[in-house]
Amino acid sequence: MGTTSSTATVRLPGSKSVTARALFLAALADGTSRLITPLESADTIAFANGLVELGFPVRRDGDVWTVTGNSTGPLAGAANVWCHDAGTAARFLPALAALGTGEYVIDASEQMRARPMGPLLSALRALDVQVQAADGDRLPWRIAADGVAGGPVRVDAGTSSQYLSALCLMAPGTKNGLVIEVLDEVSVPYVELTLAMMRDFGADASRRGSTITIAPGGYRAREFVVEPDASTASYFFAAAAVTGRTVTVLGLGRDSRQGDLRFATEILPAMGCEVVVADDRTTVTGPDRLRSPGEVVMRDISDTMMTLAAIAPYADGPVRITDVGNCRVKESDRIDAMAVALGACGIETSTGPDWLEIVPGRPRAALVRTRADHRIAMSMSVLGIRTPGVRFDDPDCVRKTFPGFHQAFADLQRTWHD
Repeated sequence: MGTTSSTATVRLPGSKSVTARALFLAALADGTSRLITPLESADTIAFANGLVELGFPVRRDGDVWTVTGNSTGPLAGAANVWCHDAGTAARFLPALAALGTGEYVIDASEQMRARPMGPLLSALRALDVQVQAADGDRLPWRIAADGVAGGPVRVDAGTSSQYLSALCLMAPGTKNGLVIEVLDEVSVPYVELTLAMMRDFGADASRRGSTITIAPGGYRAREFVVEPDASTASYFFAAAAVTGRTVTVLGLGRDSRQGDLRFATEILPAMGCEVVVADDRTTVTGPDRLRSPGEVVMRDISDTMMTLAAIAPYADGPVRITDVGNCRVKESDRIDAMAVALGACGIETSTGPDWLEIVPGRPRAALVRTRADHRIAMSMSVLGIRTPGVRFDDPDCVRKTFPGFHQAFADLQRTWHD
């Protein structure tokens, strides 16, 4: 990568969110779909293996994955599905399993077992899906599936948009479709991404206010190109922001459906960065000194909250990140994890139930406790660009979404200094 000492060009792996949705859609489509440049990471491999357990053939061959689907749902009459740490798999695959006929167990790691599942459980039970949960609403779940009739259903997506996306994705496989009333919602762009991809695969899905209407009929198999991951791109854009250098991320342009690109297009310009969005790429050039954007509401792009928190110490004033309460129930309590990580580096912070404020300062080298959360390691790597000696207790946690992250980040810095 790279062209000059101050400019780097980066090609990043496929989007985790797009890959997971594409796998689900291909599984519920009659015929064989080809997914081009999907993300190959711990989370997406767990999802693909879950499909195999449910009876959907998946072949992973480099940059092309093929999925042979079935519009009536899982072909396996029984399955034990292990989701590892993947929240997307743990929320989406129960909805897919419910469309089948048989006994399915959905389980995951201790980290995933600790994460809430209640709104999805309530919605599935309201659709007469027989689900036994081991501890309240937590995994493992045992599903006695016999298809889903469909009809009206309500869901609270105020802590995770994945509950709502799971219901949307399964809807064309129900007998009568779904009319979903959304009671509360975070990360709206992820739901819009879900609906857009469903239409790409032939579904009739529409939204009017808080009501989403989806017709029955399954999906159509197709070839689908997975664009690069916008959440991962935020770390590379942020690296340019804190160094005053330039980075271009290929494959993420003005037609991207990923909401997290707004980190580059909305937040970084407010901090003094120059941002150019073209058809097939986005370029960020950092300023001599980052400006504080003041208070930033990140409800819709909360996966980039940690990226902003990591560059906030280098701004010219305090940065307050608000409306991110859902970050407390992710892979870790990300508000607390970032406050502790920044504190270890000598940066003053304050927190509340749904906010984090960072006071500018000069970070010092420290050991960062990642809490096995890939986004803590990746975001604090950005802080480490200007603070040599930042270390991680579990650097390999990035396997979840980007196994080659540390090498790619080192290559980026090497390009700027060559």
